[in-house]
Amino acid sequence: MAKFLDVHAADFGYSPGVNRGIVECHRRGIVTSTSLMVTAKGTEEAVALSRANPELAIGLHWDVFGEDERRFDLDDVPAVRDEFHRQLELFHELLGRLPTHVDSHRHAHREEHLLPVFHELVEPLGVPLRGDGRVKFVGGFYAQWEWGVTELGHISVPFLQQMLRDEVAEGWTEFSCHPGYVTPGFESMYSSEREEEIRTLTDPRVRQTVEEFGIRLVGYERYPD
Repeated sequence: MAKFLDVHAADFGYSPGVNRGIVECHRRGIVTSTSLMVTAKGTEEAVALSRANPELAIGLHWDVFGEDERRFDLDDVPAVRDEFHRQLELFHELLGRLPTHVDSHRHAHREEHLLPVFHELVEPLGVPLRGDGRVKFVGGFYAQWEWGVTELGHISVPFLQQMLRDEVAEGWTEFSCHPGYVTPGFESMYSSEREEEIRTLTDPRVRQTVEEFGIRLVGYERYPD
């Protein structure tokens, strides 16, 4: 069986700089998919960019927090259901199609009491849900494992090369990433790290490692293939 790898960039639509960084990592690097924050400030621009980059798979990034940490009661399951349907409908209105996959900001849908709910909500769509067991999820490419403490070694070229060697097995694997440029008005605890991710994800050495280990870069629109 072949090794399929989806390199997934989070937060599409969050800001112009994040949008630009994701597209650059798709065009020049190894990013194959992203997921859209349908209620963010840069959503309309992200939709336009998606049309100009049809090979970039676009999923739904279900978000009830935003980077400004809005309050939402995740214990209110009816409200969760309503908000999912609202965001899914908005995604369809914006892109004219369904998402290729579903995930969520801060992995909210993976809360123990919500994962079965999201299984039920996403199942009719026939697309992967992060954490449903069909795709191995690897989230190690991230520079802030302690709040506010940056360790750039975790998003370096050697670290990503090691992940490619050790974490991609036969079948489907997803690597998550958070590339983006810091632009005026952008406020996030994870900011300059995003620009470092761009440098790593577009580094030719990473592409060489992908080829060396016979990894096939694919987007979620190809699942299952």
